Amino acid sequence: MSLLVRGANQVATPLGPGARRTHKLGAVAVLDRAVVRCEGPDIVFVGDAAEHELRFPPPDETLDAAGGCVIPGFVDPHTHPVWAGSREQEFNRRLRGESYMDIARSGGGINATVAATRASDFDALLATTMNRLDTFLGHGTTTIEAKSGYGLDLATEIRMLEVIAAADRGHPVDLHPTCLAAHEVPAEHRSDPETWVRMLIDEIHPSIARRGLAEAVDVFCEEGVFSLDQTRRMLEPAADLGWRIHLHADELTPLGGTELAVEFDALSADHPMCVTDAGIAALADSETVGVLLPGTSFFLRSDYAPARRMVEAGCAVALATDCNPGSSPTESMPAILALATLQMGLTIEEALTAATLNAAAALGRASEIGSLEVGKKADIAVLSGATYHHLVYHYGVNPIRHVVKGGRVVVENGIRRDNRSLKDPADE
Repeated sequence: MSLLVRGANQVATPLGPGARRTHKLGAVAVLDRAVVRCEGPDIVFVGDAAEHELRFPPPDETLDAAGGCVIPGFVDPHTHPVWAGSREQEFNRRLRGESYMDIARSGGGINATVAATRASDFDALLATTMNRLDTFLGHGTTTIEAKSGYGLDLATEIRMLEVIAAADRGHPVDLHPTCLAAHEVPAEHRSDPETWVRMLIDEIHPSIARRGLAEAVDVFCEEGVFSLDQTRRMLEPAADLGWRIHLHADELTPLGGTELAVEFDALSADHPMCVTDAGIAALADSETVGVLLPGTSFFLRSDYAPARRMVEAGCAVALATDCNPGSSPTESMPAILALATLQMGLTIEEALTAATLNAAAALGRASEIGSLEVGKKADIAVLSGATYHHLVYHYGVNPIRHVVKGGRVVVENGIRRDNRSLKDPADE
């Protein structure tokens, strides 16, 4: 099956097999009135329409960009897409002056979602997750990292990761599962958190690894949650379990989580709102990607990560939604790009790269996805606007007109095609 995306005013994409840094972060290739040809799930040509006609036969299908801008599908490297319940009342409490940690100490926060998720069965969790994935897809996201972490017991963590696996099989969006059982200390272990840490190390993580349900592990390394020492002990077995590492690092306090992530050669250090100069220096001298989550800062009305300082220091940075019910309830990467440019000092070009190629690097997938290049997966978003600037210029609306996933049109004129089960066994 061949597909030709034609009629674009411009094709805009970062280039390369890995994360971009410093001035290269903003190096976006812009091709006027170019076409993109897909054969099966892969890109085989990006360039001049006349050259395409000389080199290739007519395609099986065409997608008319109608003067819009063609960009890579977004990669969202930090999400929590599986949960039950809602926490809008907590949002109202924060508007009235209560802090995130105050609400958590009163029984709200993560543990409130844990209670609702534990009470929800597989089918209900899968249905709500599939609906969220539809929203991700409609906003141009074609790959996400998907964390567990609202179970905080073995049975529910397994159920969440099984939901992620089922959603990955049944939905066009690719999901990369991460075990975040170390998201919080569950209420039943609050009086003795060390017992929970030992359970994670000795029982929960090994059980999940044996089932092959996760690619990576994550820990919420934060004052009042898991200390540096506890986090270190949970990360040490990761390689033996066959897992890569993501880490919630320096979100609320400058604890040193970023340096710890670098020490363990983590794929990413996420939430670095309170990262220190030492953490920035360590990140810049590593392959670990700093994942910025401006939606969380916006929603919690807290400080933003020092994105400009990180970029100028040489850190590889990416953008993500942090989609979750408590601190960033959004599936919209375009909204995240708007915040990154308007509140964090990134240029539009830097934000586009951070949400595509660098985000792919944060998942260890930059050689496969994240840019429109021959040999990479044909994951494509088409904007309604004529240039990529419309991603942030026309804010507050969805700028995505069409989405192509693995060489197949999955969203056309803003409407999801009736092709929920797109993945062939050969594609998995």
